[in-house]
This record gives sequence, C-alpha cells and structure tokens, in this order.
Amino acid sequence: MGKQLRLDKLLADTGRWSRKDAKLLLKQGRVQVDGSVEKSGDRKVDPELAAVAVDGEVLRWTEYRYLMLNKPGGVLTATEDRRQKTVLDLLPPEYRDLFPVGRLDKDTEGLLLLTDDGALAHHLLSPRHHVDKRYLANIDGEVDAADVQAFRDGIVLGDGTVCLSAELESMGQGQCLVTLREGKFHQVKRMLASRGKPVVGLKRLSMGPLQLDETLKPGEFRPLTAEEQFELKKL
Repeated sequence: MGKQLRLDKLLADTGRWSRKDAKLLLKQGRVQVDGSVEKSGDRKVDPELAAVAVDGEVLRWTEYRYLMLNKPGGVLTATEDRRQKTVLDLLPPEYRDLFPVGRLDKDTEGLLLLTDDGALAHHLLSPRHHVDKRYLANIDGEVDAADVQAFRDGIVLGDGTVCLSAELESMGQGQCLVTLREGKFHQVKRMLASRGKPVVGLKRLSMGPLQLDETLKPGEFRPLTAEEQFELKKL
C-alpha cells in the first residue's frame, strides 16, 4: 500500500483550495474518487493510484508544495518567532508546515520560495552549485565603472570575507542590479557599502530560473506553475 492521505488534505495540497474550501467542495458533492462522489474529507486515498476529480476534472497531485511569496519589508524570514511577525504568518494554516528557501533580511523585499522539498532547497542553497540570485538595490550614490570591475574581480570585505565574482549593473537614479552566486550574511549590503554606496532599499527579483511575479503585491503569494517547478528541478 502506498502513501495514504486524507482527501481534504490532498485537495488542499494542490494549492488550488484551502482546507476550508476543500471541505465545502466535498459537502457540495463536487469531488469524485475513482468515478464515485465522495463527501467525506476523512476518506484516505493513495494519491498516486486514486483518480481524484473535482467537477469532473482529474487532479494532478505532487508530493511537494512550492509557493512564491512577494516578501514585504518588516517581516522575518523564519518559521516562528515569539515577538515578531514571520513569513509563515502571512500564509493560511494549510501552508504553515512549509519553510523558506534561504533568507531575506527583515527589511528586504521580493522573491521568497517556500516549500517542503528539502532536497531542492539544499540544492538551491548549496555554495557549490552557485545558483544566481538577482537583486534591485536602491543606494545612496551612483555605481561607476570601478565599482562594476570590483564586483567582477571579487570583493574582500573589511573582516576578510572573500566574495565570489558578482555582476553589478547601474540602473541610474540611485539604483543598481546585483547578481550573486552565493548568499553570505547581508552580502549585497556589505559589498555595496564597501564601495561607499550604502543600500537604502533592497528587493530580490530572481533565484535561478525563478522570477518574481510582479503581479503579486507585497505579502501576496501563489503556488508555482508546473513550468516553474520543472525549471527549478532541472537545476
């Protein structure tokens, strides 16, 4: 016998419905298991063998879940904190068992991936894989050619920390794009500060092939599309 899941949890795990919505679908008789209407969320099924459908549409179940969050400033990238709001507090209860992949500073905004796929998270964060992470920085000053070359050569911070070669591109008007292939503590801020260009605002735009969905307002999230999942797993 394979993995057995409660039917209401299986519906919620697709990312299309909350657990509350799933219970309503069942109550309304809109869910079928192997061709028969099922109204009990307690019913356990093998998601890899059972044909589960809603309104006649057979669902595609995946073992892991992946969410894209547009992280707002002022929220901790953590799974729990007794005193401050975390990114999990922005999610409904059915997603509270996910964890963030990597860390954005409290005041940093933008793309944050949350999942329960530990193997993928490890791959994305492993220093030896050098997955690109791209940021838009608002700075006090303007980037010049010497700054671009210094980033390309690899900056050594004041405490002796050696940074890998990184890309820096001026966007004008106190903005620049930074692409890193690692994720040291406060790295973007420290690198730009070392060049006399302190950061006043930071937003992550991408992580590997995953691009921030700009239609998501700060604090909003959505499940990754099948194509986005495929591109991440290709890594």
